[in-house]
Amino acid sequence: MSRIGKKPIILPDGVNVEIDGRKVTVKGKLGSDSIELMDCVTLKKEGNTLLVEAVGDVNDKRIRAAHGLHRALIANMIMGVTNGFEKNLEIVGVGYRAQQQKNDVVFQLGFSHSVLFSPPEGITVEVLEPTKLKVKGINKQKVGQVAANIRKLKPPEPYKGKGIRYAEEKIRRKAGKTGKK
Repeated sequence: MSRIGKKPIILPDGVNVEIDGRKVTVKGKLGSDSIELMDCVTLKKEGNTLLVEAVGDVNDKRIRAAHGLHRALIANMIMGVTNGFEKNLEIVGVGYRAQQQKNDVVFQLGFSHSVLFSPPEGITVEVLEPTKLKVKGINKQKVGQVAANIRKLKPPEPYKGKGIRYAEEKIRRKAGKTGKK
């Protein structure tokens, strides 16, 4: 059995979990999210705890991996509908900035044109300052993917560090060219 998969998931107040065959739906104050379970995993609800159980040969590496994976996914769904997830981004560079236009964000990133970014449904992108962004949502994977897509518009370069980076990210800097001696 997976060490992570064996841990019970405790449901906080205000969270409702519905199990319909292989489909699990979690509803909370921020919204709802659902997942389809694999055949090698079952979910049992006992009071205010959830138990993820492996079905089949528990010594099989794939079943153990799926056991831990599903426990982590369900725990993240519960955390998402109660607190939500967020990623902070910074824009570094002279003249680089972002502007909010309703749900979309318009970036000025040193190109000859501005870049319009439209987040997918369920994800919001806030421009806190012209050089600071916050990506928020209830699905951890979608929040991370949207933040990665924004960062991919202009990744930080290693010489001056200009571009879009995560707030806590450290950029490895390279030494520039030296003069001829």
